[in-house]
Amino acid sequence: MMGKIRIAIAGIGNCASSLIQGIEYYKRLGNRHPDRALGLMHYELGGYRPGDITIVAAFDIDRRKVGRPLKEAVFAKPNCTKAFNKNLPDYPVTVRMGEVLDGVSQHMKDYPEDRRFIVADKKPCDVSKVLKQSGAEILLSYLPVGSEKATAFYAEACLRAGISLINCVPVFIASDKSWALRFEDKNIPVIGDDVKSQIGATIIHRTLTKLFIDRGVKIDNTYQLNVGGNTDFLNMLNQTRLKSKKISKTEAVQSQLNNPLDDENIHIGPSDYIPWLKDNKVCFLRMEGRGFGNVPVNFELRLSVEDSPNSAGVVIDAIRCCKLARDRKIGGVLISPSAYFMKHPMKQFTDEEARDMVEEFIRGTRER
Repeated sequence: MMGKIRIAIAGIGNCASSLIQGIEYYKRLGNRHPDRALGLMHYELGGYRPGDITIVAAFDIDRRKVGRPLKEAVFAKPNCTKAFNKNLPDYPVTVRMGEVLDGVSQHMKDYPEDRRFIVADKKPCDVSKVLKQSGAEILLSYLPVGSEKATAFYAEACLRAGISLINCVPVFIASDKSWALRFEDKNIPVIGDDVKSQIGATIIHRTLTKLFIDRGVKIDNTYQLNVGGNTDFLNMLNQTRLKSKKISKTEAVQSQLNNPLDDENIHIGPSDYIPWLKDNKVCFLRMEGRGFGNVPVNFELRLSVEDSPNSAGVVIDAIRCCKLARDRKIGGVLISPSAYFMKHPMKQFTDEEARDMVEEFIRGTRER
């Protein structure tokens, strides 16, 4: 085997909880039954297995998590994702206080404490110093949507510490030329932006869009409306935080069209917060078009998924691809993994093309 992959995580929310539970789940299950490792490209990817991922540092701002052992923090409120694997080891990791900046929307104070963030009365740690001391190779950003300043802060910390960034949130780092050049100049691999789910609203919308086009149907109008009950959806009630999220999701679908739709004919984005849904996300998708003889074709779909586990396997694959790049001394934006794992990569491809590119990257026949 290839050794360990040492990661740090910024934001110990529902997505981090699912990821950490999943690493331990597949570590136990996969060693005996690799054929049951659902949700992963490969159980063994480039010589690395899920159990090779080890968490060495964690950052958050919530008083119920900061200063707590990692194994406790992943189940602390306001996290509400399914606990499918409570048997976690005693990680030698205590959650450290990060910088708040724009990570918490002010409207959250109007909601009950068990649903929202509560900022800890602690002094932020020196993130770059902690990253260096921990020996982390990769930082995952799981910050809330709209955390533009906070995401930039952690990206800067990665550059100072010389570690890679996997940006799972819709703030444009890997898809921004100036940031991309800075990571390239330091020969640090970066993957982003805005993680796709295994079977989520965006990947289904992209696939159906490509299907319509390939089958000769002209798409006239489409919408994708999403509702959920986790802190992500509560956070996104603040419309001012949604600009990059809507751009990311809309461009992911528009990229599959030969001629993009006018803005008035496409609407994609979060629609409302329904507390009792918790980490369940419900997508309502509609596509209107015309086929043979200019005859109308209308399509509607309702998708219901547990939001956070839906992306955890994708992130496990992204971590292992990032580690391969580090092993091979490849820096800058990883084009292939970003195109396959992320909604808003530097360059868009069809999902079939992107998967083939990632397979070539894993085999070492494609550099990035």
